[in-house]
Amino acid sequence: MLLMSWNVNGLRAVHRKGLFVPFVQKFKPDILCLQETKAQQGEAEIDLPGYEEYWNSAVKKGYSGTAIFTKLKPLRISLGIPEDIEKKYGLSNDGYGDPNKEGRIITAEYKDFFISSVYTPNAKPDLSRLSLRHKQWDPAFLTYMKRLEKKKPVIFCGDLNVAHTEEDLTHPAANEGEHGFTNEEREGIQSLIDAGFVDTFRIDHTGKGHYTWWSHFSNARARNVGWRIDYFFVSSSLKKKTAKAAIHPDVFGSDHCPISLEIR
Repeated sequence: MLLMSWNVNGLRAVHRKGLFVPFVQKFKPDILCLQETKAQQGEAEIDLPGYEEYWNSAVKKGYSGTAIFTKLKPLRISLGIPEDIEKKYGLSNDGYGDPNKEGRIITAEYKDFFISSVYTPNAKPDLSRLSLRHKQWDPAFLTYMKRLEKKKPVIFCGDLNVAHTEEDLTHPAANEGEHGFTNEEREGIQSLIDAGFVDTFRIDHTGKGHYTWWSHFSNARARNVGWRIDYFFVSSSLKKKTAKAAIHPDVFGSDHCPISLEIR
């Protein structure tokens, strides 16, 4: 089974460039998770025979959003973080908006696993959303994933908006304490790992140079000056079923590139 994830940074824009459908036709993922769709279902007018589409769009038009395109019909779809977890961690409007109304999580349940597409809130260059991210969103998301895992194994993927270690970005020293590489954000990833979830790309890949996002400035992508901020995590029980995790920097259309995971 081939799973893929891509922050498209505006699905309509990628589709207008003629890059989205050929991407899907080339890789033929069984399940495709998208982030930052910036659209409501039907606005992109995408024709992909054989796929069912499920969307969680932000209340605010043209902002955020996640989706799952799947060949396999799920048992059920869930949008956002459950209300009781949302209340426990005080997720609410922090001046930017309510993160649970920004279409940031969509979860599909299948016979043998759950899969969630997630677009984690950005801490912002001035770190004005770091507190929400660190004290509310990250623990709420982990609580949700652990709840799902009590029922069956979990896969979650997407743009987590943080480089976990110094190997996950080209210039760690220059970015120490900057948004995307603060101790608080990195701690959020470590908490997922400490809870037993596995960063699948790091099972077989070590070292620097493996990036999923590049700035538009200074020809960064061509020079591979980037960050690895897109991930596939799985429950530890699925680790042995993980065949191959990969990054696809040759796929264009967004400032992020797709990532993939093959599951036996």
